[in-house]
Amino acid sequence: MGVIKVDRLKQVLQSITGLVDKQVLVGIPDSTAGRKDDGEPLSNAEIGYIQETGSPANNLPARPFLVPGVAAVQGKTLPQLQKATEAALDGDIDGMQRRLSSAGLVAQSSVRKRINSGITPALSEATLRERARRGRKGAKEELARRAAGEKPGTDLAKPLVDTGQLRNAVTYVIRKRK
Repeated sequence: MGVIKVDRLKQVLQSITGLVDKQVLVGIPDSTAGRKDDGEPLSNAEIGYIQETGSPANNLPARPFLVPGVAAVQGKTLPQLQKATEAALDGDIDGMQRRLSSAGLVAQSSVRKRINSGITPALSEATLRERARRGRKGAKEELARRAAGEKPGTDLAKPLVDTGQLRNAVTYVIRKRK
């Protein structure tokens, strides 16, 4: 019985080098974070940073969505990253890329889900009035609930979700390390 030997060392080394040189980033890339509204002074990336960390100077509380969103699915992304490593060791560049993309998609979905969940603290009365003025139904209902003496909530008028542009700007990219 004959043994077939295939020298795949070059292919394996290329895929390992490719993996080492890559990183999966989840967030709002500034290069593609433009706003659809003309005349907006801030990009979605800048707005996302301010929302994540807060801005005491502008009386905006921190509403972390990115870091907790990615951390929530670490148990799902880590196996994908391990499989990407295994694919690289097998010389399977396409398989490695698919696994990196899979990890990125899982993390992206988790961050978007976190934004949709209604992050505390609840919106201020001024923000609710502005949203209501623009016809946002949830804001009107939240104002009515508060007027009836109920506690402020995030289920009717979700912080971070007004037009949906910030949530939709969250994505993943696979980039070469610098």
